[in-house]
Parts: sequence; C-alpha cells; structure tokens
Amino acid sequence: MPQTLYYGGDIVTMAAAPPPEALLVADGRIAALGTLADLESAFPQAAKADLQGAALLPAFIDAHSHFSSVAASLLQLQLGEATSPDEVREQIRRYIAENQIAPGQWVNASGYDDARLGGHPTKALLDEAAPHNPVVAQHTSGHVGVLNTAALATLGVDANTPVPPGGKIAFDEGGHPTGYMEEGAFLACLKKVPTPEPAALLAAFAKAQDIYASHGIATVQEGLMVEAMLPLYRALLASGTLKLDVVGYPEPAAAPLFFNALPGHNRQYAGHFKLGGCKLFLDGSPQARTAWLTRPYLGCRPDEQLASPDSGYCGHPAMADGAVRAAVAAATESGLQLLAHCNGDAAAQQFMDACASVAASDPRLNALRPVMIHAQLLRPAQLVEMRAKNPGMIPSFFVAHIARWGELHLRNLGPERAGHLSPAGSALKAGVLFTLHQDAPVLPPDMLHSIWCAVNRVTDKGTLLGAEERISTREALRAVTENAAYQYFEEGEKGTLAPGKRADFTILTGNPLTTSPEALRDLRVLATLKDGVCIWQG
Repeated sequence: MPQTLYYGGDIVTMAAAPPPEALLVADGRIAALGTLADLESAFPQAAKADLQGAALLPAFIDAHSHFSSVAASLLQLQLGEATSPDEVREQIRRYIAENQIAPGQWVNASGYDDARLGGHPTKALLDEAAPHNPVVAQHTSGHVGVLNTAALATLGVDANTPVPPGGKIAFDEGGHPTGYMEEGAFLACLKKVPTPEPAALLAAFAKAQDIYASHGIATVQEGLMVEAMLPLYRALLASGTLKLDVVGYPEPAAAPLFFNALPGHNRQYAGHFKLGGCKLFLDGSPQARTAWLTRPYLGCRPDEQLASPDSGYCGHPAMADGAVRAAVAAATESGLQLLAHCNGDAAAQQFMDACASVAASDPRLNALRPVMIHAQLLRPAQLVEMRAKNPGMIPSFFVAHIARWGELHLRNLGPERAGHLSPAGSALKAGVLFTLHQDAPVLPPDMLHSIWCAVNRVTDKGTLLGAEERISTREALRAVTENAAYQYFEEGEKGTLAPGKRADFTILTGNPLTTSPEALRDLRVLATLKDGVCIWQG
C-alpha cells in the first residue's frame, strides 16, 4: 500500500484543534495526523514529502459551475476583454481568418460584457464582422445574447417564433428581430447551434480539468445537463477522461433520461461521475437586468417590459408558482436534490415558498438539502425566514460579483441592495450554512479570489460594498471546503482533513488563515492532489 508523509509546512485541517505537524496518506486516503516524530516511527516505509513551508489544505470544491461550458469555451471566441464595439468587430474578423472558417460555418463567441462595451453588440455589427457566417455572441452572464442576420435566418427566428415564459426576442418597429434575446428564448437558440466535433470536445474537457485543478479544485459541477449533452457524457465516461469528480444536475424534463442512461446513482461516483439531482431556472441575471426583484431596478431601458404601466421594471420570473411547486414536489418524491437558480429576491422567495409548501406535507424535502444557486439579492430577513421555514436549504453565493460587477450593481440597485449582495455575513448571523462559487465560465473558477471577495467585499474600483456582510477567512474557507462537501452529501469523504477521508488536497504558497485579508488573492496554488495523486502542479 503506497504511503506518503507530508510535513514541513502548515497542515490546515479546518478543525478548531491545533494543527498537526504531519499527515500520512495511504492508498488514496488520509491514514493519520500527528507529530512528525510519531508518524515517522509508526510508518518508517512512507515516502517523505517536504512541503517546504507551503500550506496543505482540503482541495477546494466547486459548489456551482458549468463544466462542459468551460470546456466548450476553449473552442469559442472569447470576447471578455473587448472594451468597444470596434474591438468586437475586429476580434470576430481575426478569429474567422486565423481559424480559416469557411462561409456558412458558425462562429460561436462568448463572454462579452455590455458594461464594458457601453451596450450589447448589435445585429448590424455582427453582420459587418461576419457577412458570410452565422454568428451568436453570448453575454458573460450566459443569459442573454445577440445573433446576426445569417444566424437568425438559419435558426428560423421571426415574429412567429414562440417565446418561453420569462424569455424575450426583441423586434424593431417593422416587426423584424433585432438579434437581441433573453433567457429561455436565447437558450433555446443556443441548443440549436452545432456543437464541435467529439474529439475536439474531449480534448477540451481534458484542458478544462486542468483549469479547475490549477485553482485547487478537485470536485466540479455540471450545473445544467440538457438532453443534447447525453452522447457527450457517454463518450466522456467511456474515454476515461475524467480525473476530477464531476456532479451532474439535469434539467427536470431530461432527468429520467440521464438517470436511466448514465452511471453514478445513489450519490456514488462511477468513473469520477455521479448524478446529484436536477436543476431549475427561476429567473435571470442581475448584471443583465433580468433577475426577478421585489423592488424595481433603478432607471429603465426603453426595451424593458414593465409588469404594469405604472410599475417600475423588476425583471421577470422564468416559471409560474404552480410549476415551481410541482417541480419541487416531483424531485422530493423521487428523492432528488434540487438546485434552483435564483438571483433576485422575488425568485428566492418563490423557491422558498414552494419548498416550504411541499415540506409541510413531505418532510423528506429538507433532508435532500435543496440549494439556492446564486442567491445574490436574498435579503437578510429572508435568511431568517429560510432558517425557520426551510432548515435544509443551502444558499450558494456568487460573491465574486462584488469585485467584477459591484459598481454596475450600485448603479442598477442602489447602495442598500448592492451592499447586501451575496449576504454571507447575514447568513452566518441567521445560522444558515452556505457555499461560494464562480459560475464558471461566467468567471474563472478561482476559489482564492472568491475567498478574497467574501472577506474584503471591494469592487474593482476600490469601493467597499457592504462592510456588515464581510466574513472571516476561516468562514470563507469553510464555504469552499467543508460546507461544499456537505452540499454534495460528501461530508464524510471530503472537505476537512481527517483520518479516513479522501486525500484530496490543494497545496498553497501560504496559509490563508495567517495571511492578511488584503493579500489573500496573492496566494497561489502549487499543486492539486486527487485521491493522493498529483493531478496538477504549477
């Protein structure tokens, strides 16, 4: 049985007890912790691994992202750094030329940020950039986007195209689509865009795993599985490509198909994959102004649809109340954990009410640990209500929004609401367990940056956003290790360093618990280990 003894640095167990001097790994699991002298004496044959002053922690656990989208993004044009429409135009032209994309072939671009560009790209701009190719440009949130004339024609989008609840297709005064779409309407079009060749996708998945592992992550999430992804996952599992643990959540309509066709049931991994439950979308994105709020956004764009002529714009729901309750009841009856995308406080309330209603007649629900994904505009009072009425519910906060879009949220929401964005401090006060995530590929899966954001809450311009919602480094670390393991029902296997648990580690240049809050984002990952095997080294 292979044995490795780690020593010579900080062993961060996440426990309150004094840290041990050394840790022994045997056959992929933690075998013992203690003094270096005792472990050397008890295990004389163990290989020695000197940390040389570095810190060894439980590997980070991704509480929410889209693994296949991270892989696919490696095969797409990335527009995230573009700061003007001219840059978007030139990047598309250069991408077509450098990749020798033939006329008629799709150009899939992603990551543009309207806050940087001064607005969304227009259909006319995309037509200029690619007059002979269908183009889809996806917003950084993933919830809205723009198609050019060729793409609209190829997909048959016109005035008669059905629009799902909460979705939107924008039309000009002549009744022609402008190319701009939101939510379900846009996502329906994305599903029809041709995917890359399987071999290219499998290679991209291998690279995507290295991206996660380079940030100290050993467990990742496939946050929304649609039917079209089934052949891809069959090929992925057959190829043995996975080295990270992946937890998948199909949309409810596709859940029976995935559970019948793929391994990894009953919360057990097969080939590093397991199905965790299913996923709902209840609203949109706050930076795209499609999250569903109880109070209006500040200002109003001409294209925003009001609930009534005398109301302000509050975004919109993606599902009716009855449909949400039915989905919660069906998941509970099947014993499935349910993830619900809720950015706005109105969407959060809808999910909380549906879960409380179902739990009143079926108390199994809270034992299934339903997760409120993003929970960005969840109000402190709602967290108190959640603790009382939804004791099993776990909010997973997208706290990195504070650095990336904090200034935009100040303009859209005002200082009071923006100050409670991703209210981790209020969750602690209310006694609500929470996790943190980056929603990759919306933002890179950089856990250390999220920890820095949760502890400091400073925007990219240096504005402190909600001092009362700051949390300690220990609590932020717990959110991406111990709490995230609990979210996946894996608290007995991962999240802390204790005998019997998997040897999933991240090795950092320093100990976050002894690093100043301002310097947390300067720490670097030196290596990531999965089941005792180094899967990434810097």
